[in-house]
Amino acid sequence: MDYHWPGFHAAGDAIRRSAAVSFPYLLCALAFWFLWEQLSYLRKKGPLPGPHFVIPFLGSALPMILNPTAFWARQAALARDLGVSANFLVGRFVVFVRSTELSHKVFANVRPDAFHLIGHPFGKKLFGEHNLIYLFDQQHKDLRRRIAPNFTPRALSTYVDIQQRVIAAHISRWLALATASPEPIPLRLLCRDLNLETSQTVFAGPYLTPEARVQFNRDYNLFNVGLMALPFDLPGFAFRRARLAVSRLIQTLSGTVALSKSRIRSGAEPTCLIDFWMQDALREITEANDIEIGGHLFDFLFAAQDASTSSLLWAVAALDAHPDVLARVRSEVSALWSPDSGLPITADLIRQMRYTEAVAREVVRYRPPATMVPHIAGEPFRLTEWYTVPKGAIVFPSVYESSFQGFTEPERFDPERFFSEERAEDRVYKRNFLAFGAGAHQCVGQRYAVNHLLLFIALFVSLVDFKRRRADGCNDIAYVPTIVPRDDCTVYLVPRWALST
Repeated sequence: MDYHWPGFHAAGDAIRRSAAVSFPYLLCALAFWFLWEQLSYLRKKGPLPGPHFVIPFLGSALPMILNPTAFWARQAALARDLGVSANFLVGRFVVFVRSTELSHKVFANVRPDAFHLIGHPFGKKLFGEHNLIYLFDQQHKDLRRRIAPNFTPRALSTYVDIQQRVIAAHISRWLALATASPEPIPLRLLCRDLNLETSQTVFAGPYLTPEARVQFNRDYNLFNVGLMALPFDLPGFAFRRARLAVSRLIQTLSGTVALSKSRIRSGAEPTCLIDFWMQDALREITEANDIEIGGHLFDFLFAAQDASTSSLLWAVAALDAHPDVLARVRSEVSALWSPDSGLPITADLIRQMRYTEAVAREVVRYRPPATMVPHIAGEPFRLTEWYTVPKGAIVFPSVYESSFQGFTEPERFDPERFFSEERAEDRVYKRNFLAFGAGAHQCVGQRYAVNHLLLFIALFVSLVDFKRRRADGCNDIAYVPTIVPRDDCTVYLVPRWALST
């Protein structure tokens, strides 16, 4: 190219002059956008405590991602007097709700013209429009009615047998790891794998091949990473990989629906959750939407998976920190069941483990796995006499903060509050126990979740002697995305009792 051609220099000059003229306009446009976003935020914020200045678009997203524990603790501190506080995250105005009564007001008003449960600030992109939590009114009631047979006493008894077999097998592997090395073992990823296999086996039973389970694990890990990432739905970003992984997971689960239908039509007895569902569904309809049911199976798995991992870890941490509680649990379990009996822990035995269940419930109160339940305001909603939540705001009722209100000495780990008939704090302070939600969207599988935690505690304390590796900050809260001990609950394990073969 001839760079000495006069036309070339003329064109360059024209571009420079155009840029010189456009630059001030660009600066003005950016300044106007910045000012408009600030004024919009301040108008929505009104009297709520919160930052007076927010970074355009990002807001407080970086502090929230870098240290979510400190970020949400600050929001709770800001909300201490009024019960609510405000902030701005990735282009969204947010309202944090600390007050238990105001949280109940949000839970009680999930409807098209008030609050929409979203599960995650950008959940619809990840989970899809037909997720159970996004349904309203009769559609939501109909679906809950259809899934009710999945959690009958008969179904739960079937799951108990599966749950303990998987739990016992994983604990045996943990002990093998501990025997091979003198180093303490971080339990978080081990508990995650235990729960993933439990969920796969309870929900999909024999319908997932070993190869499908391996791919399932990979995809679920991609999904988990995307939950904590910035919501950039672009190639190469974790959020895009998570969204595509969810599509593959739902496709895999929908394949198990078709296999279950065929088996149940042949007259076979249910052996897993999808079988119980199809047994009831085939009485009502001739053809179910496999993809839609696969999506709902993923909803169950997501609800069970990370929450259970959190609770298992905090249970180990709490039992290690409270040897008197540990001794009492061991005494109750050993009076009812012994590992060398060769017999399973039945649903009837679980009902007799009243103190162990109290420990499980106190673990969930003391460290609720999902600390907040995000909703979006579909329309302006008058939350108090002096504040109306603007349309489009994301509202975070804090389950965690409610757990430390009302209860006697709420900062103390005390299973007796759920065991003592005199104290009866499970009834007296029922409104403060929001770990399983409240209102129409209260967790339909909470009995399954409590059984799983109870079984883990009973088996773990029977089969293992354990000691936490204590370090400064080991019990600090980390978000991954549910809350876990910052040290991943690192413990020394020694066999206490070998399982009979």
